[in-house]
Amino acid sequence: MIQRILSQTLKSHLGEGKALIVLGPRQVGKTTLINELLNDEDSLFLNGDDPTVRNLLAGANTLTLRQMIGSHRYLFIDEAQRIADVGLTLKLITDQIKSCQLIVSGSSAFELRNQTHEPLTGRKWEYQLFPISWQEFESHVGYLAAEQQLETRLVFGFYPEVINRMGEERMILGQLSESYLYKDLFVMANSIKRPELLEKILQAVAYQVGNEVSHNEIAQLIGSNNETVSRYIDLLIKSYVIFPLYSFSRNLRNEIKTNRKYYFYDNGIRNAVIGNFNAVANRNDIGALWENFLVSERKKRNAYLGLHGKSYFWRTTSQQEIDYLEEYDGGIHAYEFKWNPKAKCRFPKSFMESYGATSKKIDRLNFREFVCD
Repeated sequence: MIQRILSQTLKSHLGEGKALIVLGPRQVGKTTLINELLNDEDSLFLNGDDPTVRNLLAGANTLTLRQMIGSHRYLFIDEAQRIADVGLTLKLITDQIKSCQLIVSGSSAFELRNQTHEPLTGRKWEYQLFPISWQEFESHVGYLAAEQQLETRLVFGFYPEVINRMGEERMILGQLSESYLYKDLFVMANSIKRPELLEKILQAVAYQVGNEVSHNEIAQLIGSNNETVSRYIDLLIKSYVIFPLYSFSRNLRNEIKTNRKYYFYDNGIRNAVIGNFNAVANRNDIGALWENFLVSERKKRNAYLGLHGKSYFWRTTSQQEIDYLEEYDGGIHAYEFKWNPKAKCRFPKSFMESYGATSKKIDRLNFREFVCD
């Protein structure tokens, strides 16, 4: 089960002379996606997690690369961020070995983007792969089965292995959160001085999903400092564990201007971090689960459809707020999230009049139009 929209997009760029780069968390299916894309074509697969591969590719010259690639039409380098100076190697392949289509995957934006940004300028198409989206899940299992599993997915999320091995979700998510989740962070030995702080910071963020997060407050809570918290959170973002949503402010004097919220790419990972896999009916954080699900699914939807509008939340010093905003095509669109369809919501008049925004409540009954359409 992989993202068909992304697969079709990648396929359309084969043979255009540019490298295809797929970024995203570990274990979401990047390797499966690319192997299915190549479909047993004449390809060479190299894994950056393999020390031998790293040694061969680090600093390789054109002659060495030609000998290694041979007559293969496709070269797929997985976990490329593990290879030293990989950007220069990829540039050589793209520029000098034009008969071979280069495809690269990586699970650390921190490493891979830093190494490929300059060398591959104008030479790449870059995309993101996320955990399975609701839209693909529904198309795979059917509308009724998907609806029946909504509460399960709010708790266990959408990692492919979690979906495919029902009954083993706790074990799989435990392994993901304890090993794969931090793998790319811990190999950055110079960046992570105190691994125990990383876990405490992530737990603090997990408990505050849907709320504004203060780095200074987290620092005080865990006995650290603002600089360390900010640096570790930045690494968590660049390793595809969490992503930020910033506050919107333009015209109104009392708008909050610099705050942010953080969301997890996957509900299951969030729940694993706090050790809570209770059913929805037995939880007091359904609002946070629902909001994380909707915001992360909207992020997947927009990315796969190639929509580049900006996303925000909004709040004032007088505690008026809107859960989620999008700005695109010259308009501002406001959304409030409610798990209960009967729950009422009011959009602040000052915001609506000042920005001429549209508004909509997203709840249990109409969420599909927000995450699919």
